[in-house]
Amino acid sequence: MSTSDLGSERRERLAAARLYLVCGGAPDASALPDLLRGAVAGGVDIVQLREKQLADDELGALANAARALCERLGALLVINDRPIVALESGADGVHVGQEDMPVAEVREIVGPDMLIGLSTHTRQEIDAVDPAVVDYIGVGPIHETPTKLGRVAVGLELIDHARAHAPVPFFAIGGLDLSNLGAALSAGAERVCVLRAIASAEDPEQAARALRELIDAQPMAR
Repeated sequence: MSTSDLGSERRERLAAARLYLVCGGAPDASALPDLLRGAVAGGVDIVQLREKQLADDELGALANAARALCERLGALLVINDRPIVALESGADGVHVGQEDMPVAEVREIVGPDMLIGLSTHTRQEIDAVDPAVVDYIGVGPIHETPTKLGRVAVGLELIDHARAHAPVPFFAIGGLDLSNLGAALSAGAERVCVLRAIASAEDPEQAARALRELIDAQPMAR
């Protein structure tokens, strides 16, 4: 497959994705394969590997293993914050925050065919997204979450703004689980990103399946 075909395939799969899992390999990287197998079997389309504390070589080893597994399972793999690691591991994408490397610099590093995701927390950040550089955005945190300490919850109103104005696909993120997912979907979310709702579940496959069934009950707008 040529690189241009690879980029097109990744973007087609992104457009069809509904459920996105962010997870790490700590404290026990040996548990990651079982988590990914269960999550993807339950309906996860995209996996983001997020490990802020690992050195590049340690993260690279974890990313290589996760990429090989996600490839077999049929899920896209995104690496958080480390474009070089994403590139060297053969991941499908890289995700950065507003305080990380500027997306234009990330694009220069990874080239045209890797997916780039960007976190957004305000209307202004959504409106400033350049679809020539960024492929998708995360919108949130919708609810307060311990994974983003100090980040004020944005509430459902930002979903409505993203639905009307986001120039690329967006994933609602932040404290979402079965108890509050319906409200986010009703507010206009078509794609959802979760962490603890799957990664901390006793049965990740069943947790993912329950979320996916609720998401799929609301067809995507065409």
